[in-house]
Amino acid sequence: MSNSNRNEELPPIPGKRYFTIGEVSELCLVKPHVLRYWEQEFPQLRPTKRRGNRRYYRQHDVLMVRQIRSLLYEQGFTIDGARQQLTGKNAKPQEAQPAQSNDLVKELCGELEDVLEMLNE
Repeated sequence: MSNSNRNEELPPIPGKRYFTIGEVSELCLVKPHVLRYWEQEFPQLRPTKRRGNRRYYRQHDVLMVRQIRSLLYEQGFTIDGARQQLTGKNAKPQEAQPAQSNDLVKELCGELEDVLEMLNE
């Protein structure tokens, strides 16, 4: 299965301000315990914590989870390698970044079209 097919399987991100860990789990096809583990491993992933240490993820957190998921599951990076990719410390993989950026732009355009369609209804 190609990377683009896997990205197409992910549901669109609704236009909400905050998401629970269960919602992010469904949106990114990652189990909640994996999300909690990734919070420890990736400093970029820091959901807001409120009452009783409940996690609330924002749009950029969901996009970060999807990026981490892609690096680990689709591109085959280790946790350390994915962390280096996200912090920009690795010089070689920058060749792949334009393709990743194009995929992200396409994904965001699709989500914006969904939001526009919802607003027009």
